[in-house]
Amino acid sequence: MKLSRRVSWFLLAFGVWSWFIWITFVKNLWNDGSGLAFDDAGDPTAYFWVHLLLAVTSFVLGTVIGVLGLRGVRGARRDTGHSS
Repeated sequence: MKLSRRVSWFLLAFGVWSWFIWITFVKNLWNDGSGLAFDDAGDPTAYFWVHLLLAVTSFVLGTVIGVLGLRGVRGARRDTGHSS
């Protein structure tokens, strides 16, 4: 399958954006002072584990999507270079 340059850049940007957003979220989750992420004894709650699982899943999907975009961008550059 061949991706257009526009779609490739979008996928790459989505992958970077996903990492940026979820790193920020995990930092906020870890430093949560409201009592949602950690109980009074300092142990992680179910809320913490569910949201950590969501973050890890999003890291994996963001990475896969970003790599597809990067490969598409590189492929578009190769195609442009060969046609000149």
